[in-house]
Amino acid sequence: MAAGAEPESPVPGGAGDAGAVGVPGRRSTFIADLKAVLAERDFRKLFATRLVSQTGDGIITAAVGTYVFFNASTFPSPTAGAAAFAVLYLPYSLIGPFAGVFIDRWSRRQIMVWSALIRAAFVVVTAALMAGGNRGVALYVAVLAVLGVNRFFLSALSAALPHVVPEGKLVMANSVSPTAGGIMSAIGGIVALGLNAGTGDTERGAAVTMLVGGGCYVAASLVAATMGRYLLGPERASARVRVLDELAVAAAGLLAGVRYVLRRRGPRAALGATGAYSFLFGPLFLMSILLYRNYFYPAHVTTAESHVGVLAAVSAVGYACAAVVTPPATRRISKQAWITLLLIAAAVVAGLGGETFNQIAYLAIGFFMYLTRQGVAISATTILQEQVEDTYRGRVFAFYDMMYNATYVAGAAAFAAFMPVNGKAPAIVAVVAVGYLLAAAGYWLSSGRSPGAESAAARSPMEEAQRSSS
Repeated sequence: MAAGAEPESPVPGGAGDAGAVGVPGRRSTFIADLKAVLAERDFRKLFATRLVSQTGDGIITAAVGTYVFFNASTFPSPTAGAAAFAVLYLPYSLIGPFAGVFIDRWSRRQIMVWSALIRAAFVVVTAALMAGGNRGVALYVAVLAVLGVNRFFLSALSAALPHVVPEGKLVMANSVSPTAGGIMSAIGGIVALGLNAGTGDTERGAAVTMLVGGGCYVAASLVAATMGRYLLGPERASARVRVLDELAVAAAGLLAGVRYVLRRRGPRAALGATGAYSFLFGPLFLMSILLYRNYFYPAHVTTAESHVGVLAAVSAVGYACAAVVTPPATRRISKQAWITLLLIAAAVVAGLGGETFNQIAYLAIGFFMYLTRQGVAISATTILQEQVEDTYRGRVFAFYDMMYNATYVAGAAAFAAFMPVNGKAPAIVAVVAVGYLLAAAGYWLSSGRSPGAESAAARSPMEEAQRSSS
């Protein structure tokens, strides 16, 4: 709900028998599991690549957001905000699944190295447009290019993770890696808000902020280059082929990925849950920006921006807490039950707190919505990693990315027409709260799980062996 903490792509990781799998009888703790997963050398390199890159993501996202929403010479409206979201995210979300075909065929390490450098180049172009005060099509195309390549990068990160940690440590790795990345993104966003405010909320200040984010991308490329070329898969890395040849098989590969997901209840339901959460999160995100900009502080842009920074910080804490509470929770109940409970919690938080339109209440909403959102994401992504074969994993995570972005944009656009300029919309809050309850019921029924139980098909071999011996 805060600028600088936008719903980025497959952030998320897993939940289940966190880290304690393979050490029967040991009571796992977050710190012990964190140390265990960081002991993996290759994981540390992938982890560092994510942290540096997502710091840049936070800076870039906040720079664009402040340029659009918190510029002293503009007064944003709901439709303008929704249009900006659509231009920035929807086009790539529609073509995003095609990236999965390449992620499943090309060296994922090379994808990270080169996509980070390409993003840095697009950032320079975007900064130049901002410095000139451009708010036309050229600016949005440049920003779209930056974020589009970033979706490719993040999908490759998620698909690569099982290659650098043992299967028994996947849950903790999934909790630590994307959650820490999200925290760094939020920190980057807060830094960007400070840079923008320090420059007087000007076009040139936004350009400087963009260039700082671009520097993070260059650094991420250098870190990724320290890993082996084929360390991150795919397992059957193909020889070099022409791009046109890859594009020729992209459509067929995409259809195969669709059929693969539709035949599997667990992955299908997990994708549906993340899509539903993002759809309902879209209007809440747009509403929070408008409330701070046009309702709480309509005549004080810099003050509004600084308070959004506080909201971003509180939201980041909630995001981090998801990694603490999700692993122990899913040791006691199934990932499916945990996702359902988190959706119900989101309904309660949005419904009770949202109707107050009070700044303190909205800080609490930011904390709990990001906690539940990341908790759902951690669980859903591990379900995908456990139940999707490596040869399809890139395509499935590209779909995951599409769910995060396309549904987020659709939600903001669907409610923008009914949202007042100042963002105060009690009816929309009520609809969102009811929507989360319906999403919880729909996911529970579609996942087909009973409380506290997971089928053997949804468990890893190590989890199954431990359960059988206990």
